[in-house]
Amino acid sequence: MCCHFPLCPAAGSPDREAAHVISAHPDQGWSLLCNGVVLFEDTGLLLPDGTVVAPHRAPALA
Repeated sequence: MCCHFPLCPAAGSPDREAAHVISAHPDQGWSLLCNGVVLFEDTGLLLPDGTVVAPHRAPALA
């Protein structure tokens, strides 16, 4: 799916969020990455196989 050099990380890899954004919809709160992952503004993910990854925000600093 990816034609970038170097290739974007695959949807199953730990660094999958580093892929290029190919379609951004900030008004709706999501972006489609080159590897087929849908990234939501709350940091949740929808993988191409339908798997949902819960939001994983960093803890707030006091």
